[in-house]
Amino acid sequence: MRDRTRYLYLAVIVAVLLGILVGFLWPEVGKELKPLGTGFVALIKMVIGPIIFCTIVLGVGSVSQAAKVGKVGGLALGYFIVMSTVALLIGLVVGNVIDPGSGLQLTDTAREAAAAEAAKGSEGDAVEFVLGIIPDTLVSALTAGSVLQALLVALLAGFALQAMGAKGAPILRGVEHFQRLVFRILAMIMWAAPVGAFGAIAAVVGATGIEALKSLAIIMVAFYVTCLLFVGVVLGPMLWLVARINLLSLLRYLGREFLLILSTSSSETALPRLIAKMEHLGVSRTVAGITVPTGYSFNLDGTAIYLTMATLFIASATGSPLEFGEQVALLLFMMIASKGAAGVTGAGLATLAGGLQAHRPELVDGVGLIVGIDRFMSEARALTNFAGNAVATVLVGTWTGEFDKERAGQVLSGHAPFDEATLLDEDERPEPDAGDREMARV
Repeated sequence: MRDRTRYLYLAVIVAVLLGILVGFLWPEVGKELKPLGTGFVALIKMVIGPIIFCTIVLGVGSVSQAAKVGKVGGLALGYFIVMSTVALLIGLVVGNVIDPGSGLQLTDTAREAAAAEAAKGSEGDAVEFVLGIIPDTLVSALTAGSVLQALLVALLAGFALQAMGAKGAPILRGVEHFQRLVFRILAMIMWAAPVGAFGAIAAVVGATGIEALKSLAIIMVAFYVTCLLFVGVVLGPMLWLVARINLLSLLRYLGREFLLILSTSSSETALPRLIAKMEHLGVSRTVAGITVPTGYSFNLDGTAIYLTMATLFIASATGSPLEFGEQVALLLFMMIASKGAAGVTGAGLATLAGGLQAHRPELVDGVGLIVGIDRFMSEARALTNFAGNAVATVLVGTWTGEFDKERAGQVLSGHAPFDEATLLDEDERPEPDAGDREMARV
């Protein structure tokens, strides 16, 4: 699977380069290739509803399971919610400050659609909005193309399954199997990413020339810099103030895991190693076994930054920037919809498309702008998510009194090196609650 994923990565890079070449040499031909990018986005839109439904239902169930472990689960979930909100806010601030898509003005379609919505006035808007959220039937919420309807039904189903207790477990397992089917379909769709990236980049470069490359380069660099600042300015001081641990020492200790993530573009590949290394560092087995898997579903700092910055870029590039109120609503939606997006190829794009579909449906086609550079940004997302979960595990261990600082000092100073032979296979590791581990696979 890793080899095939690497081939897809290379294919996207080649497709982007070819699209740039075609857009520069034959601009008119490049513009005519736009349907390729639009078609790929349509395939992504096809699975938005089921993905939102499955991830929210299983996410609500995961919260219930994590709450059962008491103090550790409560502290972890509270911390994850706060840090996800901080990451989203940082993404919004940076996205508004740099505004990388402002020079493109790719099309007047989005701007005209936004103006038409504003021209409707406020009369009846509230009533229409409420009625628009409520689907005709439970099933129609997954087929009507309304993300908010799918979100509403998913929340109702999730809380209902919580109330059912043990009787709802078989249904949750059924939803999990359905989610695996949907993600498998999404993985198949992602193999068309090179074609979509080729068409989208060719069309953009053909229409705007060098401005497109400048804007894409700006958002990529800005995203990487923002992730570095988040880790260094937000996570670093917190780690030092709470646990008196130097961030660089911790990151150096996890160097092999970062290399593994860099080669696979997924933080999920390092999950069992992170649990083992956190235990070796001095975090208790209970805290590591609960906090790390829960964080893989609820502590997606890099993904949060990516979703907000990418959304603002698309809105600005298509000439229809989001108002402040829309940005706040988008932040709240992304906080919920991004849960479970880690470790699944294409889930980030689907969540991005879902956010636009819920707030500005006319901007969904702009996701094609991101397809070509999404894989370049996935490494930063995964590395930031991983660093955030490592720091979170140490912090939760400190707050619960289950972190041996003296042991950590010995490990980070090199006096107690990690023995690779002690790393058990994932299925061999004892766990405080088997349900918590399942959250890492959501």
